[in-house]
Amino acid sequence: MNSQLQKILIIDDDERNIFALKAVLTSKGFICITAPGGELALKVLKNDKTINIALVDMMMPDIDGYELMMLIRKMPSLQQIKLVAVTAQAMPGDREKCISAGADEYISKPVNVDELLKIINGN
Repeated sequence: MNSQLQKILIIDDDERNIFALKAVLTSKGFICITAPGGELALKVLKNDKTINIALVDMMMPDIDGYELMMLIRKMPSLQQIKLVAVTAQAMPGDREKCISAGADEYISKPVNVDELLKIINGN
């Protein structure tokens, strides 16, 4: 899929993570929008049908990433969105926990940009 056509929602409560991911992805030609928490992310996803991918931080104060992904997966109108779990938790079993919560892919922090681009582009 052409990066010019991909719109990414970055969901993270840490402004530094949002800034870094948005800067890198924008420089690669992606359209990026952000949400500092799960509740706002749900509103954005419901209102913007052009989002292809959501990068979901797992540890957020309002709705954690696991709950957020489960909520998204229950909504028929959001089934086409690729969910990528982005987490500082890289313990054995964390990847499986993210996938079982609804993630299509998993990447740990600090994010390896080349790995993230492969995930986004489906490689």
